[in-house]
Amino acid sequence: MALLSLEEARARVLDRVVALAGEEVELMAANGRTLAEDLAARRTQPPFDVSAMDGYAVRAVDVAHCPADLAVIGAVPAGYAFDGSVGPGQAVRIFTGAPMPAGADAVLIQENTAISGEGRVTALEPVAEGRNVRRAGLDFTAGDVLLRRGHRLSWRDVAIAAAMNHPSVKVTRRPRVAILATGDELVRPGATPGAAQIVASNSFAVAAFTQAQGGEAIDIGIVPDDLGQTVERIRHGLALGVDVLVTFGGASVGDHDLVHQALVTAGADVNFWKVALRPGKPLMSARIGATRILGMPGNPVSSMVGAVLFLGPLIGALLGRDVTGEPATEPAILGAALKENDGRADFLRATLAPLATGLPIATAFERQDSAMLSRFVAADCLILREPHAPPADAGDSCRIVRL
Repeated sequence: MALLSLEEARARVLDRVVALAGEEVELMAANGRTLAEDLAARRTQPPFDVSAMDGYAVRAVDVAHCPADLAVIGAVPAGYAFDGSVGPGQAVRIFTGAPMPAGADAVLIQENTAISGEGRVTALEPVAEGRNVRRAGLDFTAGDVLLRRGHRLSWRDVAIAAAMNHPSVKVTRRPRVAILATGDELVRPGATPGAAQIVASNSFAVAAFTQAQGGEAIDIGIVPDDLGQTVERIRHGLALGVDVLVTFGGASVGDHDLVHQALVTAGADVNFWKVALRPGKPLMSARIGATRILGMPGNPVSSMVGAVLFLGPLIGALLGRDVTGEPATEPAILGAALKENDGRADFLRATLAPLATGLPIATAFERQDSAMLSRFVAADCLILREPHAPPADAGDSCRIVRL
């Protein structure tokens, strides 16, 4: 099977993916969730003209020439309304957030006043009409759509949803992602590895990545290099009703690389196997029923780069987000020369250094071994090298994916 281009592989993974069903959640639980429908304001904010300062509600014409003596005819704190109207030569003591009394058109801040007697105040400075007043609808009006379907809610979005008077919101169900590691050489963290074994890390990284992207991760363990057991564990994952199954290892061409065969045995329709990508060439895409399957390489960096390039956009599409152009790239400047690239898209682990002005400097690590997890953790970004890219010098422009 010929190597598939990165662009074609990504297009196939996302082909005909539709957003999952929506569910209603209380606003307190909505942070990080993705809206399943547009959210319109149920009220106008502010719903009436309110004072923006502590002071006195006045008619601007009455304080155009100062000092001006005014009769204080009442007071209005936030949460209450003044039952009356401000007439010529009158003022109402007012506090921040209180509704403006009828007849008043400005707020004279208390610092620019002096008490001149029982029930009287002197304006020491003029105030223009509309000054220190927040007009009704200044923020938004009823019916305004302020948050769109497919938008992932931040803590700031939660605030405005509350102000729009929504106690709950309809969000897309979290994609359920089953995670399966394969290989006789793997043990879980905390176990004592045998003489030829290593501690598994991929499942934990991709589970955390899944959660960060808005999905629900389900660890279905580690299976040894045994075809029957691998098929059984894949079927176990499918029985959980997951939307995505991610496997690690066993995707290459060695005698012990059994995932491809196990998937076919379990009834998978294999979409592709092997991508013109570094790291991550032996990446696989398949489907069993409604479950999308990503077979990741066993090397830690390969699986993590695969998660960034394929799993993240897939979760986003299942959530109803616009994943066009994901993962997003941005311009940077090379901090060191790079040699000519071959026919695979290369994602180089690199550090970023800010410049006082202009673009950041991206410097690739000299060694790019896909088993070196420490390099990936130390990286700030991935430098994208297109297939057959010519040699590049320090100072040349490049494209990066921030980590």
